Amino acid sequence: MSAQMIDWNVAVQTGTRLVRPGPQVTPEEAFEVVDELRRLAKVAEGHVRDFTGIEAVGSEATQATVVDRPGWIRANVDGFRVVLEPLMERLAERQGGFGGPGGSFIAAVGSRVTGMQVGAILAYMASRVLGQYELFLPPDPSGEAPTGRLTLVAPNIVHVEQELGVDTRDFRLWVCLHEETHRAQFTGVPWLRSYVQEQMTEFLLASDVDPVAVLERLRQTAEAVIDAIRGDEDPDNPRGGLIDAIQSPRQRAVLDRLTAVMTLVEGHGDYVMDAVGPEVVPSVKEIRARFQSRREGGSRLEKAIRRLLGIDLKMRQYAEGSRFVRRTVAEVGMEGFNKVWTSPETLPTHAEIKDPSAWIARVLGARSLEAGEAGPAPEAGQG
Repeated sequence: MSAQMIDWNVAVQTGTRLVRPGPQVTPEEAFEVVDELRRLAKVAEGHVRDFTGIEAVGSEATQATVVDRPGWIRANVDGFRVVLEPLMERLAERQGGFGGPGGSFIAAVGSRVTGMQVGAILAYMASRVLGQYELFLPPDPSGEAPTGRLTLVAPNIVHVEQELGVDTRDFRLWVCLHEETHRAQFTGVPWLRSYVQEQMTEFLLASDVDPVAVLERLRQTAEAVIDAIRGDEDPDNPRGGLIDAIQSPRQRAVLDRLTAVMTLVEGHGDYVMDAVGPEVVPSVKEIRARFQSRREGGSRLEKAIRRLLGIDLKMRQYAEGSRFVRRTVAEVGMEGFNKVWTSPETLPTHAEIKDPSAWIARVLGARSLEAGEAGPAPEAGQG
C-alpha cells in the first residue's frame, strides 16, 4: 500500500495540542512525584511476585517509564503503528487495494484528517489513563530493549489522588500494584504476549469489511466523541462505538477468546491491587471505595463518551475478571489458580469467566464451586 491511511504525525500533533494540561505543580514537586512513582513501582514488583508467584522477567533492568499526557499520546501512537500498519496493509491487499469505490473516500478525507480524528480520541484518553503496560513497542534493532514497557501517567495520578483526598503514597503504590501485575503477566508467562497479538491479528483479518469502512467508523466515533465534548451529542442516544466497527459473524469466536484473556489479565490486576492487603497499602479499603464511587459517577455526557470508546466494556472486564480470580483462588488457592497460565488451552473461556466452577472442573478436575460460596464479587477496578 503506497498511501498511508493514518498520518501518525498529525495524530500526535493533534492530540498534544488538544489535551488538557494536568495539575499545576512546581518543577521540584514534579521531580518528587516521578522519583516516588519509579521507586514504588519497584516496591510493587516485589509484592506482586510474592503474592502471585509470578516473577516479571527482565524488570530488574527496566524501571517504570513516567510520562506526562503528551508523552502518553506519543507512546500510544507508537503502539498503534506497530499493530495497525501491517494489518491495514494486509487488509488492503486482500481487498485489492484502494482503487475501488472506496478510493474516493480516501482521496476526499485523506490520511491527515484521519490522523486528526485519532489524535482527538487520544487527547481525551490521555487525561484519564493512570498507567498501562505497553505490549507493542517499535522493534529494537539491537535486540536489547524490552519488548514491553510499564508506563505511569504522573499528572493523572496526581489529579485523581487530589480529587479523592487519599493518602498519596498509598494511592501511588495501589496503582503501581495493578500495572506491575500486568508486567509480571506478560513477561513471566512466556506465551501470553504473542497469544494476545495473534488473537488481535486474527480478529482484524477475519473482518468482512474493507479498510475504508473501518476508517469510516473510526471517523464517526471520533466525531461523536468531539460532539459529546462540545455538547452536541445526545447522551441518551449515542452513536455506535469503536467495538462495533469491525465485527462480523466470522469474528465472534475470536472476539470471545480475546475478550476472555483480556478480562482475565485485567481482573487479575484488579484482584492483586486490593488483595495484597492493608499491611502493604494501609488505606486500601478507603481508596477502593472512593475510587469506585468516582468511576461510577459522572454526567450523562461522560457516560456517553465512555460507551463510545469502549471504556464501559473495560470496566465490566475488571468486575468479571476479578470475580473469577477471587472465587477461583478461594476454592483452589493461588497455586491452583496459576494453572491458568500453563498454556492457551488452560485459559478460561468467555463462558468460564462467568462460571469459575466450569473452569475448575475442566482444568483442575476439582469439585465445582457452590453458588455464592466465595461471597459477593468485588467492584470494577482502576485503569
